[in-house]
Amino acid sequence: MRAMGAPARGRVRLDLLGNAPMVDRGGPPGQAAGRLRGSPAPGAGGRATVNQAPCAARTPPRPSCGNTSEQARSGAETPAGRATATGAPRFCSRQARRAALRRLADPRLHRRHAPSRVFRPLQVLAVALLCASAVPCHADGAEMSLAGTWDFALGEEDRGVAERWHGRTLSGTIRLPGSLQEQGFGRPVSAETRWIGTIVDRSWFTDPRYARYRQPGSVKVPFWLQPERHYVGAAWYSRLVQVPRAWRWRRIVLRLERPHWETTVRVDGRQAGTRDSLSTVHQYDLTDLLTPGPHRLAIRVDNRMIVEVGSNAHSVSDHTQTAWNGIIGSLTLSATHPVWIEDAQAYPDVPGRSVRLVVRIGNRTGRPGRGTLRVSVRGPGVPGGETRVPIGWTARGGSAEAVCSLGPSARLWDEFSPALHTARISLQGAEPRPAALDSRAVIFGLRAFRRDGTQFGVNGRRVFLRGTLECCIFPLTGYPAMDVPAWKRILRIARAHGLNHLRFHSWCPPEAAFRAADALGFYLYVECPAWANFDSSVGDGRRVDRWLYAEGDRILQAYGNHPSFAMMSSGNEPGGQNQRAFLGRLVRHWQRLDPRRLYTSGAGWPMIPENDFHATPEPLIQAWGQGLASRINARPPETITDYREFVARAGAPVVSHEIGQWCVYPNLAEIPKYRGVLKARNFEIFRDGLAERGMLDQARDFLIASGRLQALCYKEEIESAL
Repeated sequence: MRAMGAPARGRVRLDLLGNAPMVDRGGPPGQAAGRLRGSPAPGAGGRATVNQAPCAARTPPRPSCGNTSEQARSGAETPAGRATATGAPRFCSRQARRAALRRLADPRLHRRHAPSRVFRPLQVLAVALLCASAVPCHADGAEMSLAGTWDFALGEEDRGVAERWHGRTLSGTIRLPGSLQEQGFGRPVSAETRWIGTIVDRSWFTDPRYARYRQPGSVKVPFWLQPERHYVGAAWYSRLVQVPRAWRWRRIVLRLERPHWETTVRVDGRQAGTRDSLSTVHQYDLTDLLTPGPHRLAIRVDNRMIVEVGSNAHSVSDHTQTAWNGIIGSLTLSATHPVWIEDAQAYPDVPGRSVRLVVRIGNRTGRPGRGTLRVSVRGPGVPGGETRVPIGWTARGGSAEAVCSLGPSARLWDEFSPALHTARISLQGAEPRPAALDSRAVIFGLRAFRRDGTQFGVNGRRVFLRGTLECCIFPLTGYPAMDVPAWKRILRIARAHGLNHLRFHSWCPPEAAFRAADALGFYLYVECPAWANFDSSVGDGRRVDRWLYAEGDRILQAYGNHPSFAMMSSGNEPGGQNQRAFLGRLVRHWQRLDPRRLYTSGAGWPMIPENDFHATPEPLIQAWGQGLASRINARPPETITDYREFVARAGAPVVSHEIGQWCVYPNLAEIPKYRGVLKARNFEIFRDGLAERGMLDQARDFLIASGRLQALCYKEEIESAL
């Protein structure tokens, strides 16, 4: 993608390569709560590829019930998070055993009997066993991690709901966070694998030359990087969780970061809801379903095409990140006061050196209330101080705004000086007991990314954007990196190539990518996770139309405070006869909702008046389908062509969409580097073809020659933009 919006002449912006929890003190909602505490290298083909206090209880022998298992008799190690027994007597099934232990631990079943010296140790034993079988947690904490070993089963034929898998121990185990494919689950790849993504040239399925690569056990496909296992459908993840007594009267929330795709959550068989975001955390309020004690939590994850985002969208396609199933980010249960900070958004004012904070309050008490927001901002050049704002809320919640002056010396954020500021927000109840109810830290930058005629401007200074595509290609895992250091590595490599921004092609990166870009000063162009073309469209009444509104709003709420988040569109190259009207309304909606960044209809098209900037495949030195009629082929080499007239006619900054994509011969020396989930089987096919023709010794010569031609073509693209 080539970028336009430069400081001089009618230049084009260049995408170079084209391609804080609560401490519970117990008590009902009205009682004062405790104090809050803090809790790619550009590839030859123009793409960036990147390699990513427990409940302590010793477990005594379990009670005998008549059956046994080889694992128990041999003393084999059981998965983490479960009670173990070595040399114990014969056991019943885990499900029956846990039911018996719950009955032993339930005092309601024994209230007519005086506690005996025999029974009380059995109760303690039962509770200890249940605790050892559940998720480790800290009794006084307000958040517990659910990372670890989960019960697991594939639900290929959708039998899980009918057979009530949510209420029983499943047959397998798996680690979360992670994907099922990387842990060896799914079907081996075959000639019958039903890939997600368009295959244009289907000769591999019929051409005799490829017959040996279609044989079971030795399948190699030439289309894209190949996983060892493939699975599309539902999968069930289940485990026991132990809710601390200190969480009574609390609001309890389950957060699942980056599942793929749709999740359905059940607690002890009761459904808590369904979520379908591809970009943001799936959050469930489980307050009405969780009480202190053990509970079975079941999560059904379905990675089929839940919404018609387009099978080629890099958010779902086997072309790039793969059709993985699982949850790859953080998994937590947390407890808050029943009056809490639901959301906080920071709107910087660069000329006024201030920030406006918009805070939404949630309320589960069913009663109105009042209190105070206390806000303090810290950061480079900010003198400090505190702003207090009175706030009231109804039985359904409320909102308030606070404007904080940062002082004339507050530093701005841009690619050269990525200064970050932190607003600490505390919600306090009213007198006579102004206890802290909730708090939140909001990190933001004092940054204004604006349209300056036909150019882009950052804090009043024109900027020339130079970027590349990020297509979610992570061969070692088959899914994107979820940690900040990994994303800093990617961005530093891009910067070493002279770039200052990334476009996320038909997907939205995780929180870690935004944090890394904030810290390093990198501009991000984010897309809704859709490529609604070929087998989909927008504006034609499909479910994807409503979903794009919802998903875009979720992205803006989740990541809108990040100063690196500079641009956004509906996705890549949309299709549909009514796309212009639909996308015009969508762009206007986002502009009203969040003016902190610039918006366009879609990457590639259409150029409509509502766009803050245009992303268009024109002009290029070699347009799609031009062949020998293109400028680079039909005219002698020259250095006088530029795009000033096109940009002037466009009337807005222009992003030159996906320049280049010049072909280059594969680097066969890379094959051993694919040690993870994805293998370069296509490279192996190409290598075999060269070897059979006696030309394998020329592979590096082909690589260098085609690479030099590619460099010359990119040079002309870049200099035309300048």
